[in-house]
Amino acid sequence: MTKVMVTNRRNRLKEPDKWVYIARVLAIGGWIFFIFALVLSYYAAPDKDYGMLRYHNIEIRRNWLQPLTDYLYMVLWLSALSSLFYLFIQKYRRRRKTDNRHFNLWLLLVITIAWVVYIYVQTTNMMAH
Repeated sequence: MTKVMVTNRRNRLKEPDKWVYIARVLAIGGWIFFIFALVLSYYAAPDKDYGMLRYHNIEIRRNWLQPLTDYLYMVLWLSALSSLFYLFIQKYRRRRKTDNRHFNLWLLLVITIAWVVYIYVQTTNMMAH
């Protein structure tokens, strides 16, 4: 009887369950959202004020595009929530102290929240002026 239990336990540990697949999708999704946010921020952010543009009197957009900024907020929060849910799943699924700590998703979470705060401060400063 003990031999059967040991064999079942070994099989159970070799096969990933549904939570492992959900965690993987969340991790990959968080990074995909982050990369999409990088592209979106390029179009939503104000234009750079280069001397050549001022010399030729080319108009420069000095504020964030509000519709794209709203989408950017949404994508950034999706990225942060995706990495946060992944970290919660891994916290309760981790069984050994030597398991991976997933520092890349902690970094993604911190960078994403800092980016949201930065954009919020930038847009409120632009509206105040």
